[in-house]
Amino acid sequence: MSLVLASSDFSARSSIPVEHTCDGADRSPSLSWSGAPAAAKSFALVIDDPDAPDPAAPKMTWVHWVLYNIPPEANGLSGGVPEAELPRGTRSGLNDWKRTAYGGPCPPVGRHRYFHKLYALDVVLPDLGHPTKKQLEQAMLGHILEQCELVGTYERALPPVRRRRKAKSPLRLN
Repeated sequence: MSLVLASSDFSARSSIPVEHTCDGADRSPSLSWSGAPAAAKSFALVIDDPDAPDPAAPKMTWVHWVLYNIPPEANGLSGGVPEAELPRGTRSGLNDWKRTAYGGPCPPVGRHRYFHKLYALDVVLPDLGHPTKKQLEQAMLGHILEQCELVGTYERALPPVRRRRKAKSPLRLN
């Protein structure tokens, strides 16, 4: 059986609900996984957006969440889980807002793709402090047993069109 990542909040290649974005409550989506290799000693999770800042001309991959040392007995994360309630032993890395917590989709323009990547590792990683995605990827080299991903999309609603008010004509007294 292969490692599979799913969410009860959105399905693969569908739109991520506003509640999980900067336009809503910015709550992490619920995630669940199955089919982990028996030899898995820990999991790592990275959520990123390769379409930043504009899907028509992407220039970077924006990182939204970095977690590692998720225990092997864990089979998911509840939606909106605070850092203090992550599974015991789970460590947080830095996202591109320089925060350790989840930061939801907040694209400046266009429909972006958000890759939720889960890695089954053959080790519990040493304490890396609060690593960036790049630092975590370096630490995982040679230790990935299996990986999978769930992709969701999001595009911000256009701001309401403001209608120009007609200038009031000056009051005339006759």
